[in-house]
Amino acid sequence: MLQRIYAIFQARNREFIRDKGTLAWNLILPVALMFGLSFAFSNDRDAYTVGVLQAATEIETAAHPFLQTSYINFVAYEDFDLAMRKVARHQLDLLVEFGSEPKYWINSDSPKGYFVEIALLHAGSDTEASIDKQEITGDAVSYADWLLPGILGMNMMFSCLFGVGYVVVRYRKNGFLKRLSATPLTSLEFIIAQVASRLVLTLVITCFIYMGTHILLGTRMDGSYFTLFLIAVVGAISLVSLGLVVSARVTSEELAGGLLNLINWPMMMLSGVWFSLEGAPEAVRMAANIFPLTHVLNSARAVMLDGASLADVTPSLLALTAISIVFFAIGAKIFRWSQD
Repeated sequence: MLQRIYAIFQARNREFIRDKGTLAWNLILPVALMFGLSFAFSNDRDAYTVGVLQAATEIETAAHPFLQTSYINFVAYEDFDLAMRKVARHQLDLLVEFGSEPKYWINSDSPKGYFVEIALLHAGSDTEASIDKQEITGDAVSYADWLLPGILGMNMMFSCLFGVGYVVVRYRKNGFLKRLSATPLTSLEFIIAQVASRLVLTLVITCFIYMGTHILLGTRMDGSYFTLFLIAVVGAISLVSLGLVVSARVTSEELAGGLLNLINWPMMMLSGVWFSLEGAPEAVRMAANIFPLTHVLNSARAVMLDGASLADVTPSLLALTAISIVFFAIGAKIFRWSQD
């Protein structure tokens, strides 16, 4: 059994490596995107972002005149420690709490926080209640720091979904799977070999891209490399398993491409590849949690930017594991060798 799995595993790896165009695309595209976007968006975003410490998710603008200020994006936070980390990392320009004793927290090194503070004090100048100021410090998180997990995750997504979903359909269409079905190889062995091959190739490419961009751009890494690698492994397995479901019975390459794009684009838009969903409606954030890429990126950013431990990202890893088991079971159950 292991010999048969290894033979298919080795054959698929050689096929991918010999395809110079695909190999180059997987290496060059994410690096080019990373450098291009880091340069284009190296300056801070134009809008101001202020965190509002409160239990409710809906911000009541009547609580203070400052909450009615234009050109400021107000985001509600229940977790004080999380909000404080974002202020320290310059991801929030200000954190404010309106209650019996109003107070606000500002990073003394944040230029944008300085102007938001002026707007806050000006808005509250007509009110009788005073507001207490608390200063904190911390290094800024650059756009390159925030973007790197998204680029790596996007590249993993395309590599895993198309590397399994599209390739297996092509095998079925040209009759290669039908010939394999006449051998002692079982469908489960074939699936294991495909998943293992794509997992190894994806991890090698991802590690290579990460090391190159991390060294050249000096991106932030506050957590454990082992935890980050574990996230990549579990995340890649979940994405490969999703691609397997698409390829299990589809016989047309055009249909497979359409289905894969139908999965790819919502994940790319809603999983936080390009922008944060913190200010998005609650329904959008809940929908984003359906996608495995969302858990991968949230966990990776928590490790890289906030120094999260393995225990901190365990819920996301368990969710990815459950997704992998479900998709793998479905793919193995409905898999077929030929187009008939």
